[in-house]
Amino acid sequence: MTFKQLKSLSFEDQQKKIAESKVELLKLNGQVATGTAPKSPGRIRQLKKIIAHILTAQNEQKEEEISKQNG
Repeated sequence: MTFKQLKSLSFEDQQKKIAESKVELLKLNGQVATGTAPKSPGRIRQLKKIIAHILTAQNEQKEEEISKQNG
């Protein structure tokens, strides 16, 4: 998903996406820790980026709300 798509999701959908990504990331990190090669090693990096993008979008939305209240 692109950043625009992630940003356009509702807060609840963003939270669900973060939870799903963290579970998948945990499984892949477990595979790496045990020494087995994951099916797609690039997926770990991709999941980290997805989580970071969603958290960034949420922080931007919070900042916009605060600036509207103060402005």
